[in-house]
Amino acid sequence: MGTEHLDFLLVPLGLLAVAAYHAWLIVAIHRKPERTVIGLNSLARRRWVDAMMSDPQKNGVLAVQTVRNNIMASTVLATTAITLASLIGVFTGISTSSSQPPPSSLLVLGNKAPLATSVKFFAITVCFMLAFLCHVQSIRYYAHVSFLVSVPPSPSSRGGRLSTAYVARSLNRGGLFWSLGLRAFYVSFNLFLWIFGPIAMFVSCYVMVCMLYFLDTTTKSTRDHNESLRGQEEMKEGV
Repeated sequence: MGTEHLDFLLVPLGLLAVAAYHAWLIVAIHRKPERTVIGLNSLARRRWVDAMMSDPQKNGVLAVQTVRNNIMASTVLATTAITLASLIGVFTGISTSSSQPPPSSLLVLGNKAPLATSVKFFAITVCFMLAFLCHVQSIRYYAHVSFLVSVPPSPSSRGGRLSTAYVARSLNRGGLFWSLGLRAFYVSFNLFLWIFGPIAMFVSCYVMVCMLYFLDTTTKSTRDHNESLRGQEEMKEGV
């Protein structure tokens, strides 16, 4: 197989590994959320909302400051994403208008045609744009939560849990878009290495899958600690 055909084999295999891992992660979050960091953080956010809204006058300032920190972090990442996307667009336009052929190097294997290079930059730009949109949505939900978290829960037949459940759901949606934005950044790193050839991208995809597995899964000690906290909360509610 010639080097110009490596893109058609290694690039789909690398992207397939990343897609398969995230499909497994979605199933794990729905079936056993406490075995994943995303699911465990979702449960922790619900408990945090319950704790903050139990006494809004005492915890209101702390809750708003915490949400504000998340808004600032999402703003930084959204600004970074749109800036990188704009720079890539400018660089692609300059490269397209130039009549010089793309540089040839022994380190850059695969298809070196101008069309293939444009496809690579377009894929990276799409990832950055998705990251920007996800972080903007995250800011939207966090800003909404900042107004609701300082409001006392309304009385209901469920013991005042109706409003806290709504706030926790909005907060978890903001965290979900935050995670999606970070995943777009991760994939953009693999696509960036595609510029240096499909072999570099293929290796980086599998290395990233292994790293994400250790970052996304929880340890047994963490799960046991979470179960003990849940038991204590149930005992307090029973009392």
